[in-house]
Amino acid sequence: MTARRTFFKSIAGLGMAAAAQGQTETDRQYWLRTLGRLADPVLGNLAAGTLKRNMPVECAAGHETDRRRYTHLEALGRLLAGIAPWLETGAEDEARRHYAVLARQAIHSATDPHSPDYLNFHEGSQPVVDCGFLAQAILRAPNELWKKLDSTTQRNLAAALVSSRAITPGFNNWLLFAATVEAALAAMGERWDGMRVDYAVRQHQEWYLGDGVYGDGPHFHWDYYNSFVIQPMLVDVLRAVSTHNRTWTGLLPDVKARARRYAAIQERLIAPDGSYPAVGRSIAYRCGAFHVLAQMALDGEFPHARAALTAVMRRTLDAPETFDKNGWLTIGLCGHQPHLGESYISTGSLYLCSVVLLPLGLPPADPFWSAPAADWTARRLWRGEDAAADHAI
Repeated sequence: MTARRTFFKSIAGLGMAAAAQGQTETDRQYWLRTLGRLADPVLGNLAAGTLKRNMPVECAAGHETDRRRYTHLEALGRLLAGIAPWLETGAEDEARRHYAVLARQAIHSATDPHSPDYLNFHEGSQPVVDCGFLAQAILRAPNELWKKLDSTTQRNLAAALVSSRAITPGFNNWLLFAATVEAALAAMGERWDGMRVDYAVRQHQEWYLGDGVYGDGPHFHWDYYNSFVIQPMLVDVLRAVSTHNRTWTGLLPDVKARARRYAAIQERLIAPDGSYPAVGRSIAYRCGAFHVLAQMALDGEFPHARAALTAVMRRTLDAPETFDKNGWLTIGLCGHQPHLGESYISTGSLYLCSVVLLPLGLPPADPFWSAPAADWTARRLWRGEDAAADHAI
């Protein structure tokens, strides 16, 4: 594990070196340091075959046995969904190459039936969710997380994703997990089921409520699932399958416009101190609530959002007791707040916070990183600055 620690220190050292020279840690250095802090225990242990042995399973009392069946795949899929763009196209070549290798070793360990860390891809209902996030990671980093896998691991990974078809997804956002699996299989050159994609996409068209918001199934929920799952997966699925079947191509402009509007609403929800409304279920996913805003920033839509997202990350990931003594995430929004975890929340679930890191896939010269930090809407308005009025779509 020495090499793993060395590379983690090299990422953390970006900020330390700046401090030693009397410089302030840049936002990108802080984001990279956070990436290392999240990725190191998950990928390092899974690559070594020690994830099940070493990762704690914090969850609601009485659910330990159940959540232990799922939590490790949750950690892998959610972490990779967030760091995939950096693995694929980011700078910091030495550290990036190391973590890409580590990610491939982790996927090998997770999908090898003979590995002590062979994960559950089809028993119970939860695995379809995290097969979906793992599939989303593959769509975001097809070279690093698919093409560079050895042939045996490719076969094992494809078989693992296909096995999740045994699970019937719920009549809600879960339809998109099944669709994302099929979109990834298509991108991988495997046989895929267009009906699962079509059903998920068309149902969400019916569930669109207006002004950039979808229902989670037939009903509206005051939560962040439009961002956790719905809008990012709709965008990624439609992009991926458009090269294989033009049936859904015409839907992408409207879906992207809705995501852009929802991202704009999210930017306005960020308070001057980086906090945001603690409303709805799964609030323990912390800054993962801003998945859509991070995705749109990766697409070049919100080059001014860096300071806002950095503030959210600092509020939710730098609070005392956010990580335990061994570096694993704990349940909470701002520190360790175990009662914020629903019955389906466990240690692995929490790594959905990693999706806030999507803009690390942009090069340092991109305006998102190179432009001076810009205050976000709430910060400007609440100190009395004038601004354009907000409008629905």
